[in-house]
Amino acid sequence: MTQSDYKNLLDTLLELRESVCEDGEKLYQKWEPNISRRAFQISGQNLANYIIFRQHDLRGMQRDLMPLGLSSLGRCESRVLPNLDATIASLGAICGVDDGNLPSHPSADTFFEGEHLLRHHTEKLLGASNHDRWVRIMVTLPSDAAENYEFFREILNRGTNCVRINCAHDGPEAWEKMVEHLRRGVAETGQPCQLLMDLGGIQARTADTIAPDPKQRRLHMGDRLLMTRDKPEPRSDLEFQARCTIPEILDQLQVDQTVWIDDGKLGTRVEKIAPEGIFLKVIKARPKKGEKLKEDKGINFPDTEYYYDSLTEKDFRNLDFIAEHADLVGHSFVQEVADLRRLQDELKKRRSAECPIGIIAKIETHAAIKNLPDLIVQAAGNQPFGVMIARGDLAVQIGYQRMAEMQEEIMWMCEAAHVPVIWATQVLEKLAKQGVPSRSEITDAAMAQRADCVMLNKGPFIPEAVSILDDVLTRMQEHQMKKTPQLRALNSWSELASI
Repeated sequence: MTQSDYKNLLDTLLELRESVCEDGEKLYQKWEPNISRRAFQISGQNLANYIIFRQHDLRGMQRDLMPLGLSSLGRCESRVLPNLDATIASLGAICGVDDGNLPSHPSADTFFEGEHLLRHHTEKLLGASNHDRWVRIMVTLPSDAAENYEFFREILNRGTNCVRINCAHDGPEAWEKMVEHLRRGVAETGQPCQLLMDLGGIQARTADTIAPDPKQRRLHMGDRLLMTRDKPEPRSDLEFQARCTIPEILDQLQVDQTVWIDDGKLGTRVEKIAPEGIFLKVIKARPKKGEKLKEDKGINFPDTEYYYDSLTEKDFRNLDFIAEHADLVGHSFVQEVADLRRLQDELKKRRSAECPIGIIAKIETHAAIKNLPDLIVQAAGNQPFGVMIARGDLAVQIGYQRMAEMQEEIMWMCEAAHVPVIWATQVLEKLAKQGVPSRSEITDAAMAQRADCVMLNKGPFIPEAVSILDDVLTRMQEHQMKKTPQLRALNSWSELASI
């Protein structure tokens, strides 16, 4: 590149900065009425700047910056303007531009303020950590934890920072015993631990299933299934039937749209719409075994945009217990800002404003991804807030091939807002259930270090899983901070360096 090329690159960067400042401020002004929490004001502004920044295709500019030894702008999520300013100031010096209109180099405190804010918001939400490890570990409690205090003591000593109660299971009597065990364990071990209680929310599920052979109930490729609004009656011309627990969704389906059942194990396509229900044709099932048609299995409609109230009457009843005992509440199937507002209003009725309960929004639908910036502002602008990437339902909704891509984008957006992220679903699942991890899930656990918390689900080997996850995360934080490699000395090849 010539000196003229450098000057053109500088002008392009200045134009980009002007766009980020002007349009970012307009976006922030739109959000500002919803931000009452001073701790989020800087974060909200950076999020607005990041959204405008990412409206530009920066790949050519990044490549031009690399040979100059300057930031390629690829790791600026938590500090958009400071990163731009530092790059522009350095490029101005290379160009020999002595212009008082160029931004000056930001101080180190300004440059790293976003990282400090993320840590601050994470501690507010997930509590302090007694461990050298920065990323928190969350454990989903099994039902038998209500009768097993030693389980709490063991997982706390092994490094658990947060436990999760899924309110779709058990009930207040069992939950109260779990809370008592947790508080006792924290007191005896000295290990701080937050309690997340996850609202069951509303999800379409199968019910009243009918199959030709009650023992087998297996659907194979090409089979037909009638999904009904009401309890189905046996029919001689149709072998498989199931009721959808949210019948209103069926009214919004169209021919050729897909319907997935049981975490995507069973795939179907709408073949016909009839007064008695929706006729589905099986397009995905195991070749020989097929898939069982089971009760109470989740149904996903990835091709259909629909809205329903994400809180149920059961959720409202559970909020009474949650507001009294929990540190955090999980909001399942959140879709738009109105969902969060309703939850916030219900929490205000039950808990003092001086001690707000943190909210975890589970991102598992197309709508949640689309509305993520507004969801962040509505929640984090008013109380401690985090995002859970619920990879199970999300993968079914958006397609498995897009799961990794969207996971990355969600993490970038949350880092820009200095909002902690929980990496969830099937982490070390084989290890937790069978006692031996697969190679790929160890890699997944290592990649999870770029989040702020990692969630383990239930299994007989959960204590062992906590220990291994603690070891993996502790090792990886020496090598990686979000997207930024940490260049620790590579001791594996130290002998070669001494030759």
